[in-house]
Amino acid sequence: MDNSIMHNKTIAEIITGLNAGEFSSVELTQHYLERIQRLDSTYNSFISVTDEAALARAKAADQQRAAGNISAFCGVPIAHKDIFCTNGVRTSCGSKMLDNFIPPYDATVVENFTNAGAVVLGKTNMDEFAMGSSNETSFYGPVKNPWNINTVPGGSSGGSATAVAAHLAPGATATDTGGSIRQPAALCGVTGLKPTYGRVSRWGMIAFASSLDQGGPMARTAEDCALMLNVMASFDPKDSTSIDRAVPDYTTNLTQALSGLKIGVPTEYFEEGLNPGTEQAVRDALTELEKQGATLVSISLPHNKLAVPAYYVIAPAEASANLSRFDGVRYGHRCENPKDLRDLYMRTRGEGFGDEVKRRILVGAYCLSTGYYDAYYRKAQQVRRLIKQDFVDAFETVDVIMGPTSPSPAFEFGAKGNDPVAMYLEDIYTIATNLAGLPGMSVPCGFVDKKPVGLQLIGNYFDEGRMLNIAHQFQQATDWHKQSPEGIE
Repeated sequence: MDNSIMHNKTIAEIITGLNAGEFSSVELTQHYLERIQRLDSTYNSFISVTDEAALARAKAADQQRAAGNISAFCGVPIAHKDIFCTNGVRTSCGSKMLDNFIPPYDATVVENFTNAGAVVLGKTNMDEFAMGSSNETSFYGPVKNPWNINTVPGGSSGGSATAVAAHLAPGATATDTGGSIRQPAALCGVTGLKPTYGRVSRWGMIAFASSLDQGGPMARTAEDCALMLNVMASFDPKDSTSIDRAVPDYTTNLTQALSGLKIGVPTEYFEEGLNPGTEQAVRDALTELEKQGATLVSISLPHNKLAVPAYYVIAPAEASANLSRFDGVRYGHRCENPKDLRDLYMRTRGEGFGDEVKRRILVGAYCLSTGYYDAYYRKAQQVRRLIKQDFVDAFETVDVIMGPTSPSPAFEFGAKGNDPVAMYLEDIYTIATNLAGLPGMSVPCGFVDKKPVGLQLIGNYFDEGRMLNIAHQFQQATDWHKQSPEGIE
């Protein structure tokens, strides 16, 4: 076959091609590595590229395949967000603090893909410690959106989204604390899934906010996300938040018809602040699902307006605790010639953390301090329970909830850099899902000014299979997910 078009194949097509002997894993891996070398200087989507290890793994996969030992992802190239610890490979979390950190172990997600035979191309760029909605806070510089390199790719998983959108990797792992899979997926025109909290192990995934973080897949199609989730999802006794529940085959019901499906459409998702073009693209997508037999039901999520303020108390509070371990004593960055222990702590953290991380640590420490804990943190947790109850009530009458993923398409670099609140509001439709621990998903559904728009699906707990089914059926009837940025041959 023409090797020049291998990067246009989905993961499902790659698996079929490898099984049929159309190309080898070594050929495929070399092709992707050459594309990364040639194109990523423009996009900056990778922090580390593991050329030698990837080709060695690909060669081993070809040998396994020849011997009839074919695992689920045998020889399939993927990328990992640089928040997942990878044995022997720098894992920076996009921060100067961990620029020299090389873990001696694999995160469970990484281990699962290794056991499934995947070939790791490298580690993708991200907002520092996953704190950001634009991928502008990375120590390694911003990631460029392949649809328009003057605009942001979204964050914090902007590197993974860009790598998939620019066809530098067929799929990539990512994490979502308040929308960091779904929002960059929407802005880059790819498919991204945040599973139910506890569905994917967080062991070895560097923590931002422990009660909110969740790993998930990014790829071009819902089918590919299903294949990746089959590998990522597992019970992990090393993770106290992991759910001991059987993992289904998420590809089983992809082709199920949507007749009888009840879609909840929250009125709060279509109020002031939503870009008119984005709204039209989302409503057109809902109309397409109606044609397939679904019924639209107007619902209300009355506490949604409190999601952003509650999140920006809870998440920074947990971040301030999680990031206290980075002190220059055990690992990571350490300041030069400290005078005493206090100087070591202050200069190490002052030099190692960027502005957004410092901002959230300060906010979090304040919210947890004596005299303010009850007024802020405890109150935010009470609001969180109300937000969760809104969803519980809604799912008594509907099967899935849908609306926009992001209020507007990708914005230009620096447009919101001096206004943290404006940046935080980019996650206004995604944050509540994390607070409730529900699964959420974004699929491409149109364009505004040649910039992608995402349709968000929110499912009930452990209902990822139904969400993937809906997304797959939508993608069978549309071609938004097949569009490529200009210049991506």
